[in-house]
Amino acid sequence: MTELSKTADSADGVEDALMRARRLIESAVSMHRSAPAQRSPMVLTSDVPAVRREIARLLSQAKRSVCVIVPGSFERAKPIIPLLGKLSALGGSGVAVRVLCSPEVLAPLGILGAARRGVPGYEVRVTEVDLQGAIIVDGRRSFGRTGPERNGRYASVISDPAAVRALDLMFAGIWGSAIPLAEHLRLAERLRTEAVRLILERLRAGHTDDVAAKEIQVSLRTYRRHVAAIMRDVGANSRFQAGVRAVELGLLSQCD
Repeated sequence: MTELSKTADSADGVEDALMRARRLIESAVSMHRSAPAQRSPMVLTSDVPAVRREIARLLSQAKRSVCVIVPGSFERAKPIIPLLGKLSALGGSGVAVRVLCSPEVLAPLGILGAARRGVPGYEVRVTEVDLQGAIIVDGRRSFGRTGPERNGRYASVISDPAAVRALDLMFAGIWGSAIPLAEHLRLAERLRTEAVRLILERLRAGHTDDVAAKEIQVSLRTYRRHVAAIMRDVGANSRFQAGVRAVELGLLSQCD
């Protein structure tokens, strides 16, 4: 809870920092693409087998560390699925493996199930920022989309020291502000109650405290106390933002 409270207090600053980090990663891969001395085979991001082969080849070279940024959508994250076993094996062999992902892909990729069984072998943290996927090995080589466009068609191995260093620094910044998976799961359990859902629905709808308290049949004082606690837990600075964050965390559906 202490970490979550700190996150809430500096939510705007963290959001700005992560947006700058997104621009940094896009700038870094663009720089790599324009450097004539660095020529790496490019593969179509739609060619899933080719993407998997390149990632597997890169992972096989890991000696000290592997940092993984999982894309925020399941479709873009699919190539990671068959490689989770390799990440576990690397973690078991002494390589420091850190995986950064959004709440939306935890279950579909199998990361959530592995964590609950206690068998992932790597550390997972959760962030709400949807970044381009990338894998950084030993701080020296990386694999990701090439070019400034967010959904670029090509991906390649990047070995340019400046570009990889930029990616490594970006990862470290986001990792430091992300929520450890265990804490994320505890937070989700606390917030997945019917009473909290009713309050979140009214926050998202923009109801006044008086109206909302009457609708769910609690005193105004009790309602406001619950709202303050929920806002703190989800890291929101306003009632409307709390409703938006509830959708991001999967506590409310987008179409409700």
